[in-house]
Amino acid sequence: MLQFSKRLLMTSVALFAAYGATGASAEVLRDKWCKDVHIRFFVGGAEGDGFASIVYNGAKQAQKDTGAQVDFIFSGWSSEKMVQQLREAVASGPDGIAMMGHPGPDSIMPLAEEASKAGILMMYQNVDVPTVRAKFGGGYVGSNLEGQGYALGAEAVRMSGLGAGTKAIVVADWSQENRVIRELATVKALEDAGLTVIKLTTTPEMAGDPNLAIPVITAGLLANPDVKLIAYPGGQMLGNAPTYMEAAGKKPGDIFNIGFDTSPQIVQAFKDGWVQLTADQQPFMQGYYPILSLCQSKVYGLGAISVDTGAGFVNAQNVGSVADLATEGLR
Repeated sequence: MLQFSKRLLMTSVALFAAYGATGASAEVLRDKWCKDVHIRFFVGGAEGDGFASIVYNGAKQAQKDTGAQVDFIFSGWSSEKMVQQLREAVASGPDGIAMMGHPGPDSIMPLAEEASKAGILMMYQNVDVPTVRAKFGGGYVGSNLEGQGYALGAEAVRMSGLGAGTKAIVVADWSQENRVIRELATVKALEDAGLTVIKLTTTPEMAGDPNLAIPVITAGLLANPDVKLIAYPGGQMLGNAPTYMEAAGKKPGDIFNIGFDTSPQIVQAFKDGWVQLTADQQPFMQGYYPILSLCQSKVYGLGAISVDTGAGFVNAQNVGSVADLATEGLR
């Protein structure tokens, strides 16, 4: 009987504690709990471009959910412009900055130090800068670039059945060392499978307006008419693959077109047979989580969020599962 009474008492205490905790938590729930926090958010590209639009939509949703005051900064994928804008952002003294890591650690490090001394919280999205984060804090929301790039190349080889001696083109702005970690990994995966890789160089402007790359890609195909695979560096160019192929006189399926991201254009290119494979890095999350993390850190003192947003592959067989969301600008 005594043992039973003790168990009953312990159960009652536990239930009371649980009820009390539930009641207390209900009292501290807040609407627009981050309304006093000012954040500068780097979208990366230009207004309206395929990838940047999804990042922006994610960030806008986070702004709505948290109530944060957010200034959105568009950079046209120019690393030099991002650095100047980051310098201006730090000087303006916001509570937090969500920064694209494209300029690389050497450019970002001194500005991150200034931000740290000023008490400005930092987050990074899309391209990681681990040495900066290790020294001055902040989380990273984006895909594991090297891992995702290699996986894309390996999956393309598996799906296409292309073997040793086959020519492939990998397109990227090879001058941006921190930005092409992913594309270099794709090159390695293709070369590990015995393919011969040709590198074509693009510019940041081509990411904003993929039609600017038509002469580069058509010239590469004319010089190498036996190319069987092309890997593109982002969703804007992958979505423009039909234009490149038609300009080069190719038909759907002549070349195995692969790349990163999803968009309405990429979904349609899958349906029409122009695109065969893409690696989804969920840019909506890259917009949402940095703002959520800065809010949580500033308001509640919580640690920075780090999320690997690489979600796997989209191909002609499963593209239907993301088609509607891509059309809405969410995937």
